[in-house]
Amino acid sequence: MIAPAESLALENISRSFGAVRALHGASLVVRDRTVHAVLGENGAGKTTLMRVAFGLVRPDAGTIRVRGRTVTIASPAAAIALGLGMVHQHFSSVPAMTVVENVALGGRGVYRAKHVRARVREVCELVGFELDPDARASDLSVGAQQRLEIVTALARGARTLILDEPTAVLAPREADDLLGMLRRFADTGGTVVLITHKLPEALAVADDVTVLRHGQTVLAQAVGAVDSVRLAQAMIGGAPPIETRHERRAPGAIVVATRALGVRDARGVLRAKDISLEVRAGEIIGIAGVDGAGQHELLLCLAGRLAPSTGHIERPADVGFVPEDRHRDALILDFDVAENLALRGSGAARGRIAWRPIRTCAAALLTEYDVRAPSADTRVGTMSGGNQQKLVLARELESRPPLVIVENPTRGLDIAATAAVHDRLRNARDGGAAVTVYSSDLDEVLGLADRLIVMFDGRAREVPLDRDAAGRAMLGAT
Repeated sequence: MIAPAESLALENISRSFGAVRALHGASLVVRDRTVHAVLGENGAGKTTLMRVAFGLVRPDAGTIRVRGRTVTIASPAAAIALGLGMVHQHFSSVPAMTVVENVALGGRGVYRAKHVRARVREVCELVGFELDPDARASDLSVGAQQRLEIVTALARGARTLILDEPTAVLAPREADDLLGMLRRFADTGGTVVLITHKLPEALAVADDVTVLRHGQTVLAQAVGAVDSVRLAQAMIGGAPPIETRHERRAPGAIVVATRALGVRDARGVLRAKDISLEVRAGEIIGIAGVDGAGQHELLLCLAGRLAPSTGHIERPADVGFVPEDRHRDALILDFDVAENLALRGSGAARGRIAWRPIRTCAAALLTEYDVRAPSADTRVGTMSGGNQQKLVLARELESRPPLVIVENPTRGLDIAATAAVHDRLRNARDGGAAVTVYSSDLDEVLGLADRLIVMFDGRAREVPLDRDAAGRAMLGAT
């Protein structure tokens, strides 16, 4: 049998951002008609390498080949012309525009909505997606927004599709559906480059795997030649981290309580309905639910970011909140580390900012939370997504608030960083905080929670800490 030809190759790629060397001779060779997983710790250079391939970053050195031909990719437009498409971890669609309008962005010639709408439907049928061409991007669920990004890339003729942590925000069944779609795309002539931190995902769907560490390629193998232990060791340079196990204590006093709570979203749609729950000091309440089940609005209300439409809520004034979208809701990317830490409590703070103690505290938190940035003066937009997430967690937990609300706390984090975040959340619980955690990864919720609440169609009910029971409840089964 003839081996698949080369679809995309990056050889000896180097790139520095000031004093930070993001890539140091990294290489990646992707075979045509395969799924190729790219693994590595946060800051290992995975996203930077893919941004080089898509023309978003110019390499300092190295060679790029597309289907065997050496090329220079100076812009995303050049990458698209070569048949490359990229779906970013943080979506790039324009919220105020419709699906059709977003797909048409960047195109050439006269805009004809009828033709673009037909193209959207054609691509959706090809890959098995359901997507309303006339829906506004802002009205789409997170999963549907991601489908829009994929459809946009494919509608522009992408033959090699690069995806950065595509399942990080998806419920288990949505993630399985997406991985199945990627497998079919490769089997029918496409090529997929999949950046992921989930080793089972890589082993299940990929044909080949490349591991980056400290900006260099440390492993490139067929998936059949490796296992999860070897991949983890290649990623972190040693044995996989072991999470600290904490002894669970009896919960304390009620910290937050709701009665017959109803919450509407920004469009006025009732998302959370008739919810009565209590969260006590010293416990972690896990929240599970498929995308759009009402958990997002519930958590925003618990955190004080949305007012209840009906019912009643009692909660403390000081709440630590780690939102799902750190770029939109947690960080200002043009600010430095210290300035972002100063945002804590900014809505209620008064008076002049004392920068010297803030910068001293910031430097200490960088070390304590293993946030990999050169200094407290580092602009947050230059940091990796995982280090940005650890910075948000450090800011929200540093003052030891009595209530901690977190959404997808380990989205985009590697194995070691995920273990560290879990440990921090357990520490907060053991220190007396009431912690509420939502994750689109059901196994993560089950691993953290002392009690589990499942959301379905806006309503909440407590279920046992059992994967099958939780999965049935997420689908509305009694």
